[in-house]
Amino acid sequence: MSSTSERRVPAVDWVSSVAALKDAGFDYFDWLGCVDEIGRADELAIVLRLLNLTAGGAVLVTTRVPRSAPVLASLRTVFAGATWHEREAAELFGVEFAGGDRRRLLLSPEYEGTPLRKDEVLAARSTLGWPGAKEPGESVAAPSRRRMVPPGVPDPAVWGDRDPASGPADPTEVAASAVGGRVRRRTR
Repeated sequence: MSSTSERRVPAVDWVSSVAALKDAGFDYFDWLGCVDEIGRADELAIVLRLLNLTAGGAVLVTTRVPRSAPVLASLRTVFAGATWHEREAAELFGVEFAGGDRRRLLLSPEYEGTPLRKDEVLAARSTLGWPGAKEPGESVAAPSRRRMVPPGVPDPAVWGDRDPASGPADPTEVAASAVGGRVRRRTR
């Protein structure tokens, strides 16, 4: 079994740190992803996994960028395969990879937003019924069953039925209210 080590690097040293790891034998790019740290920090974490196929072992390299201006240098000059992963993180989390490929990868050009950020409210989640409220073959929920809100749907008092004069909801407040298991409020 190979061991995995973890390294945190500052965003300004992202490319140079990854290049140094490549020179040290971690020359197999496995994957790059993004984690929304809302609720813990006002940051997005970029995580990269590299492998050393000769000596064995893996390393997870993590850096953090602020949610308000998520800009990070592209790794495309170090690992060409990072381009696809960067494009995915750019589209789904709103991270800008300076020097990277800016073309759309997964979403339509008309789509605006960052669907994998935890404070992003997806309209389909709030307008469609949750399939978990029904058993297979039932057309309506059992009378004894309380209709529950699925995870990811924020409280309408925080998002949705807000007074427009109060301005947009704070992302932390939206994320905190988007927990499943609470009883669905009747809207009629």
